[in-house]
Parts: sequence; structure tokens; C-alpha cells
Amino acid sequence: MGHPAAELTQFLIRHGYSVIFFWVLIEQAGIPVPSMPLLLSAGALSAEGKISFQVVLLLTFAGAFLSDLMWFQLGRTQGGRILNLLCRISLEPDSCVKNTENLFVKRGANSLLISKFLPGLNTVAQPMAGIVRLSWPKFLAYNICGTMLWAGSVLLAGRIFHREIEDVLGMLRRSGASLLVIVLLGAAAWIVFKSIQRRRFIRGLRVSRITPEELKEEIDRGQSVVVVDLRNEFSLDENAVQIPGALRLTPEELQERHAEIPRDRDVILYCT
Repeated sequence: MGHPAAELTQFLIRHGYSVIFFWVLIEQAGIPVPSMPLLLSAGALSAEGKISFQVVLLLTFAGAFLSDLMWFQLGRTQGGRILNLLCRISLEPDSCVKNTENLFVKRGANSLLISKFLPGLNTVAQPMAGIVRLSWPKFLAYNICGTMLWAGSVLLAGRIFHREIEDVLGMLRRSGASLLVIVLLGAAAWIVFKSIQRRRFIRGLRVSRITPEELKEEIDRGQSVVVVDLRNEFSLDENAVQIPGALRLTPEELQERHAEIPRDRDVILYCT
């Protein structure tokens, strides 16, 4: 019986092209199946002449780009609903939407050049570009560059460090460990860690959380409170409800404008 790592290498040599295309397509569609280890291995195999670097690069680009086109169009037609759906299946749903919105506030279309390098944002950036009505020509130009930069960088890293990757595979062969099992255990450990982190975060929020009804009761009773609206511009469309008298700040402005928040009253932070 062959060693698991050697069998994986042979599997990639025989079926690598189709596996890479569909794996990247599925990952970029939102399914949490990291493609980085696969692409690094493919890059290493290309350095040894076992598969074509150019073909792998083209298929990696095609898989990601087709998924990006789908999400961009869904963002244009479905709006914020599709973004909320994606962030619900994210490992960090509490910060997923906010981080993506803030990225677009700061960098605009340039976000598409770096989003694939940022875990949690690599799928969400494309529907956000559709939501903010980025033009098709601008989206295509930036997304093509960003996708090619990401695909080329990962594959090239595998190609450059192919000896180190081969050493790791050799170690696995000698130990008899299954690469698939190691990858699955690592992914499971990461998911458990993020789940525990999320539970602690939510538990902390429950201590100081206030419902809209409770806030209205405090205001009606004449309680001295100040509401700080932390929503950014993408959350404030024509249908957005704003609390009268609330202080409008974006999270990025807190450091510069924190002195505007009264210190002699209870402070209620409002965000989405």
C-alpha cells in the first residue's frame, strides 16, 4: 500500500487540473474549503515539471473569476440580502459585513485587488462591489487584476518553495501520517477556535446590550443618554431609519472625534 502523501501527489498529477478548477470555484462560491494548500502543492509540482504552471494558473483564475462574476451580479440584483447570506455562513459573521463595508469605504474598487488575500473577505467583496453599483468595466478591470495577482502569488510561492513543500511531504511519508487527516484536523481546530471566540464575544455583548424598546423607555422617562450611530455610509440608504439627535460617527472616526461623545451621560452605541 502506498503512503498517503505519495498517493495525494499522484492524484494531483493525474487529476490536478480539474480538481484545482472546481476546488477554487467552490471555495470562491462561499464553501469553506481552503484552496491554499492545494495551490501551493500544485505550484510545487509545476516546479518539478509534473504539471504545467501556465495551465494551473489559467484554471485557478477561471474558477475564481466565474464565481466572482456570479456574486457581483447577485450583489447588483439582490443588494444587501446576498451579503447577509454570505456572512451568515462565514466563520466570523459578526464582523464580516462591517469589515467589507469599511474596506470599500477606505479603498473603493482597489479593494478588489487585495480582498482575496484577506480571509473572510475574499468572497464578500464581489457582491459588495455590485451593491455599491461599481460599473461593469471597472469591476472587470480591477477583479481580473486582483484575481490574477492572487492566483499567481500563491502558485509562484509553491513553485519557489517546492523543496520545502517536498520536505514536508517526505516527512509525512516517513511518519505514515495522512495529509488529508492532518488538513481536516487543522481545519476542525480552527473552526472550534473561532466558534469559542464568537461565543465569548456574544456573551460579552449580552451583558451590556439594550433593545430598541428599552432605549425608547429610557428616553421617554427623561433619562440622560447619548446615542452614537456607528453605521457607515453603505448602511444608510434612502430607507434607513435614523434616531433623532444621534451623534453620527463611523468606526474609523472614533479615534479622531471621540471627544465629541459626552462623558457625563450613558452612551448607547448603534451599529449593524
